[in-house]
Amino acid sequence: MDADAPTPVHLGKVMDGLATNPALPAAMIRRLFAWRRGGGKVAGRPDLTDDMITEIIELDDHGLVHSLALNKRLPDRFRIQLAAHRDMGVRAALAVHAATAPRQLLEQLIDDPEPQVRERFAQSRHTPPDLRARLATDPDPAIRADLARRWTRAPEQVRRILLTDPEPRVRAAACSIYGARRRHPAPPADLLPALLADPVTRAGAVIHAVLDADTLRRLAADPDDKVRAELARHPDLPPPVRDILAVDPDLNVRIKVFARPDTPEHLRAQIHAAVHELSRAAAWPGPDAEDETVRRWYGNSFAPTELRILQLDWVTADPLPHIDSPYVSFRASAACNESLPADAVARLLADGEEMVRLTMAETAPHLVDPATAESIERRYRPRDKFTLWWDDAEVLTFPPEVLRRFATDPESRLRSFAPRDPDLPSELAEQLACDPADRVRRAVAGHRNLPLPALLQLLADSSESVAEAAGASPSLPVEHMERLLALAGLQQAGR
Repeated sequence: MDADAPTPVHLGKVMDGLATNPALPAAMIRRLFAWRRGGGKVAGRPDLTDDMITEIIELDDHGLVHSLALNKRLPDRFRIQLAAHRDMGVRAALAVHAATAPRQLLEQLIDDPEPQVRERFAQSRHTPPDLRARLATDPDPAIRADLARRWTRAPEQVRRILLTDPEPRVRAAACSIYGARRRHPAPPADLLPALLADPVTRAGAVIHAVLDADTLRRLAADPDDKVRAELARHPDLPPPVRDILAVDPDLNVRIKVFARPDTPEHLRAQIHAAVHELSRAAAWPGPDAEDETVRRWYGNSFAPTELRILQLDWVTADPLPHIDSPYVSFRASAACNESLPADAVARLLADGEEMVRLTMAETAPHLVDPATAESIERRYRPRDKFTLWWDDAEVLTFPPEVLRRFATDPESRLRSFAPRDPDLPSELAEQLACDPADRVRRAVAGHRNLPLPALLQLLADSSESVAEAAGASPSLPVEHMERLLALAGLQQAGR
């Protein structure tokens, strides 16, 4: 072993990486059970033996046991054992893999005395319906509300219980228009009048209402902008009412009109222009303003962004008329269609708006040639959270010769792509290990062709994420793993 190997600056992060290293020998895995400065990552390994699992449970360290409960490879008999663990956080963690959990475990935890545990099973769509239904009458209204919000396709008898719950927040969640994985279906017809009369469920019920003249009048004049916004989405909305809502004081209401398939193009253009103009003109109401005033200001400020990120299913279903739309959301929605002809795909991949290009690339990566893929990646800039997801995504692929050219590219992000070539020459890998950008060094840290001296340097890197990636490298020799364990005070037994 190289006696001159540098000492890690972030030993804890290196040990976290080592804990997940697939090449770590079994005896060293056991020694890591004594490491208490990390999050117990070693207990999440897929190669733990029954003896190792038993040892972890007997150690009863919270970080280790909690990580073990989250391990999807944990055998059922150990999951059942952890279902009786004294730590409610451990019991709650078992809900993460409810899809493969034994029935005995689920029956035990669905009635757990701690709300946190029951809440996790209320949230999990993998909890069996008959057990999940029990939570509709849970004594904790927060759990009932969470169940109502998450389980949008619950059986009708369960939905009836939640829609008529005595707690307003539960009823609101059962008819919510925000925060659910998908929209709630139409409520039972006999409950609809009461839901429309109830202020907390009215907005969620509007889309299912029969729009007679009296109902239209009341809903169009409702003081709650969320109610008017939902009215603006109603498929049976008469054009005269639609046109009134197109100039509603609340910009979110106007946006709902903008997104309708039956909105005339001239009216859509007017709404688009007005939203941008009024949003720019909206003045901060000040720190002493009422909450509702501040909420509306935030909503109006966000309105132009909302216009850009609309997801329009009707456009996706019939995309060709919209690939040259002046509106970003229309072109992005068109780009979600998986059956576009090649010329339409090419136009959307070359779109001036990044959101459109990325959406089209994600929809049809197999239709993106290397030159276009490189253009998309070169033009990419993480401007907002709606495109930030692309930064670490590996949607597009490149041939080895392009990846090797990227190794010396001026753009650090492109240099970080080079290690995707499994046969990257060692001299290029070594060069990338000295790169000034953390993301490049992190990307190359686990490469099989990285020379050992360069890998050892990365163990002592100033970046925590790079040091962790180096510790996780399966190319790290056992003798250097031994050195790291010794630095952490995890000596072999008998020493």
